[in-house]
Amino acid sequence: MKLGLMLGYSGAHMDIPFETVKLAEKLGFDSVWTAEAYGSDATTPLAYIAAITDRIRLGTAIMQCSGRTPTMAAMQAATIDAMAGGDRMIAGLGLSGPQIVEGWYGRPWGSPYNWLKDYIEIMQKVFARQGPVSHDGKQIQLPYHGEGTMGIGKPLMSILHPNPNIPIWTGSGTEIMVRLTAEKCQGWLPLGWHPDAMKTFRPWLEEGFKRAGNGKGFDDFEIQAGIGVIIQDDVKDALARMKPGVALYVGGMGHKDKNFHNDRMANAGFPDEAKRIQELYLAGHKKEAEEAVPDDYLDAQNLVGPVERIKERYAPWESSGCTGISISSKDEQTILMMAELVGTRDTLSSMV
Repeated sequence: MKLGLMLGYSGAHMDIPFETVKLAEKLGFDSVWTAEAYGSDATTPLAYIAAITDRIRLGTAIMQCSGRTPTMAAMQAATIDAMAGGDRMIAGLGLSGPQIVEGWYGRPWGSPYNWLKDYIEIMQKVFARQGPVSHDGKQIQLPYHGEGTMGIGKPLMSILHPNPNIPIWTGSGTEIMVRLTAEKCQGWLPLGWHPDAMKTFRPWLEEGFKRAGNGKGFDDFEIQAGIGVIIQDDVKDALARMKPGVALYVGGMGHKDKNFHNDRMANAGFPDEAKRIQELYLAGHKKEAEEAVPDDYLDAQNLVGPVERIKERYAPWESSGCTGISISSKDEQTILMMAELVGTRDTLSSMV
């Protein structure tokens, strides 16, 4: 099992825990991940992190496709990878939702599947650098030939000779997108992973591998699950600390009729709770929405409680089918415990 550190995106003020990142690398963590919503971006922090680290892989979870063209995403990933010494960058992509795509980035939601498919294929062409990049996709065209064009655009090839093997992953959770990820990408950032999740996702992934051909399978594919970890004797209070973030996404991150996080909770067996959280949140009752988040939903996807409880509940994750987990924590004790638990370090006695 590989271990990653999820930094997420910054709040009102930039606050990247660089010392935590350096500790994670020292302890054998495999990767560090940044994110973006509508504030700090995902790529700039990775360039800085590349300068203060030596080997840890640098991933975006995720770059929002609507925030940049696929060629720009390829340029940013290739630039960071080159500055980091090569073979360290992971270009994690995602579509966000129509509320952010249209409300923040001013782009049409369009056809999400075709958009992501075109996006991935264009980035791979840029990385391969086998010739000037052209693409006549259902959602994206290079050169562009839509409304307002002068008609003089021509295919171009990257001036920078990028690492052709920069992996592209996606953050996704619906059947059609998971199949696309397995077909086109080298890895996946699943939404809502838990120890029994492979029962749902396996046939989708296998169908994607089949479409890819050439014998592609789980041996050629990484699955990096996100997990919250809180060391605390009071389990109920620890779960309560997670509820505001979940209520925000399930209740308010998206339109009433189009919220992927709400759908995910419903599909996980909590349809009534998902509906209630959204109703409360959109009505301005945020505290009540937070209280409506079910403990069982959180406990299945996270590791909380005393150290012994965390160790006991971690065991099923080892055989869940994911190849890595990314923890969201700045707490040194948590970082040390997870390094020991996952086995990136045999003993921490000299550091505790």
